[in-house]
Amino acid sequence: MIVVTRLNGTRFAVNPDLIERIHESPDTHLVTLDGAAYVVLESLAEVVELIADYRAYVLTKARDFPSVSGYPLSLVPPPDPVNDGRRPAPEPPRK
Repeated sequence: MIVVTRLNGTRFAVNPDLIERIHESPDTHLVTLDGAAYVVLESLAEVVELIADYRAYVLTKARDFPSVSGYPLSLVPPPDPVNDGRRPAPEPPRK
């Protein structure tokens, strides 16, 4: 989350992943994916810098996680050695 300031001086946090666009005219407007618009005191350049710092922070935190042994995360299950590596038949849809 990035913290920005409304025109009345109150601060709030917004998820930068949900910001669709930012524009200045002359106030800075943050427009989110759901169409909500926020007018903030920070300039467009400052908001962009806040977002870049946030993303760098997330990458740093992810890099600092300890490595995990065992099964890696995957959408495809590992082959079943009992089934000679063949994939099982898909289950029928539930009713």
